[in-house]
Amino acid sequence: MTDITYIRTLEGFAYLAVVIDLYSRRVVGWSMQSRQTTEVVLQALHMAVWRRKPKQRVLIHSDQGSQFTSMDWAAFIRAHNLEHSMSRRGNCHDNAVAESFFNLLKRERIRRRTYKTREEARQDVFDYIEMFYNPVRKQFRNEMLSPVEFERQQILKVEGV
Repeated sequence: MTDITYIRTLEGFAYLAVVIDLYSRRVVGWSMQSRQTTEVVLQALHMAVWRRKPKQRVLIHSDQGSQFTSMDWAAFIRAHNLEHSMSRRGNCHDNAVAESFFNLLKRERIRRRTYKTREEARQDVFDYIEMFYNPVRKQFRNEMLSPVEFERQQILKVEGV
């Protein structure tokens, strides 16, 4: 699942794109830029592909935003053996996982701060995602385990440990 949100800074908006693994709710890719372009979503998806190194075809779901319907997006999807899924126009419910993540990020971190620069916001988002949300924040959906711990437990179950 992938989506974009914005973060206010004194320099102007910073746009955050995320790719979330629906199984574990782990943010596997993310990117922030000063403009809401195809490049910001491609960087997030590139990080996700680099981290996960999928061996089989993977479904990537988005809304119908222009970033997700561009020729560059479609070329990246094809080149990395991904399958694109999009909701129909006006259907906001199927992006609920990404919207829920953005809500947590803003409620737990961003709304408490005024960022002077986009770089300051980027560093704080890095801290939230990589140092708190993925490895520490417990998820009801994950049996009250963090996304990282939930994935670790699933691997142990598969290996029979």
